[in-house]
Amino acid sequence: MPAAKPVAARYAKALFALAEEAGKIREIGEDLDRLTELAAHHPEFADVLMRPLHPAAERRAVLRGVAAELELSETFANFVQFLIEQRRSQELGPIREEYRRLAEAAAGRVRGEVVSAAPLSEQQVNALRDALSERTGRSVDLEVSVNPALLGGVVARVGDLVFDGTLRSRLDGLRADLIGRH
Repeated sequence: MPAAKPVAARYAKALFALAEEAGKIREIGEDLDRLTELAAHHPEFADVLMRPLHPAAERRAVLRGVAAELELSETFANFVQFLIEQRRSQELGPIREEYRRLAEAAAGRVRGEVVSAAPLSEQQVNALRDALSERTGRSVDLEVSVNPALLGGVVARVGDLVFDGTLRSRLDGLRADLIGRH
């Protein structure tokens, strides 16, 4: 979960402020999801929307048609038109990620990821989620993956915090303790 580029972060904050003011944080987030998913699955649409090689009038016309078809909110459609005018529509993906982060933070949630050496049971995932929520003071939405290259244990990342509970980390700590004693 790398930090968004400064340009994308600025636009995401502006969109979030508009959504918050309108009381439509979830709805505009869903609009953002639908439009970026459409662009991800239809390269020809993404090309027209995001590449300044196409005239702005053509890109706005395509957006109007898509906005009507997807039933995008007027606020969001106007925002994307503004991105087109500013030649920033290619920032839509990073804006989406930063918008999600802002919406989660406003709701008292944060995303986290856990990588384990072996698959975790639902009970273990819930225990990790609870521990990370307690540690961060926020509700943690976890994305769990397996990396057999780990010797054992888990690595959890929530925002800028990293919790390394792998066997390698423990062995390195033990080695440092032993070296420090001599």
